Amino acid sequence: MDIIFNNYFKLGATSFKGEIAALSAACLWAGASVIYRRLGERIPPLQLNLIKGMVAIAFLLLTIFIKGEFFPNISPLPLCLLVLSGIVGIGLGDTAFLAALNFLGARRALLIGTLAPPMTAILALIFLQEQLNANAWCGILLTILGVAWVVTERTPDTNDTSTHTSRMQLWRGVGFGLINVVTNAIGTVLARAALANSSISPLWAALLRLIAAVLILVILLPLRRQQGDFKLKTLHSPRVVLAAIFAAFCGTYLGIWLQQTAIKLTAAGIALTLLQTSPLFIIPISLTIGEKVSLRAIAGVVIAIAGVALLFYLR
Repeated sequence: MDIIFNNYFKLGATSFKGEIAALSAACLWAGASVIYRRLGERIPPLQLNLIKGMVAIAFLLLTIFIKGEFFPNISPLPLCLLVLSGIVGIGLGDTAFLAALNFLGARRALLIGTLAPPMTAILALIFLQEQLNANAWCGILLTILGVAWVVTERTPDTNDTSTHTSRMQLWRGVGFGLINVVTNAIGTVLARAALANSSISPLWAALLRLIAAVLILVILLPLRRQQGDFKLKTLHSPRVVLAAIFAAFCGTYLGIWLQQTAIKLTAAGIALTLLQTSPLFIIPISLTIGEKVSLRAIAGVVIAIAGVALLFYLR
């Protein structure tokens, strides 16, 4: 993947490898989210996060073996930052997001997720001194506006969320959504600090973060023993296993690899903004499976594309 990026941009005077990696990851996450939403009805968030993490680790180890990339020479500080980033951003953050999906549905959970890019940019400004000019801030805000315009649309498959969700469930979902926002922003900034100050490859960074996430999930798993009987009901189904492996390959293995590439090669605020455009890629997926797409959804895409254009050409 790194070779493809390098060859593709060799002749260009300006490289946008980080931005394109972020958009590619967002596209993959959009496809995987369709599968995760179905799997979430049968597998609890903690176990689902653990399963996708373990599958992605297996694919990453295989890739590292094929590429012949042995353990990198990395100093203790970046290593600790990557480990902490994986624990916070993937272990806790992804679990919180999967829980928010169960309580709120995709529309509200994704809407809360749009708070992550500006929070990340602010944290990066405070701790990493990453200065963004006015055009970049306008691009971030415009992209968030486009995403929010799409995910807040009332559709038949999301209207029932408010009618069947109790007030307690609603507030629990909002709490999990906010936890995801905070952990996502902190994890991104920590990973950016590690990658910007070391020569570690995005492939190894993704592996280290996932290993740290899986370890913390294994520690937390005994606390959710009441959900342990799901294995007998779900993992004996070949379709469920294949769906989980495919979603983990696209959304976690390739997605996090591309995410780390984006975080290494561009500013954290811009990277996370583009990574949060996953809801926009749901639209062509919906068209493919025969769902109707409203003019409001198309308008949201146009607004978000304008924001992405600001990030690309006026940065």
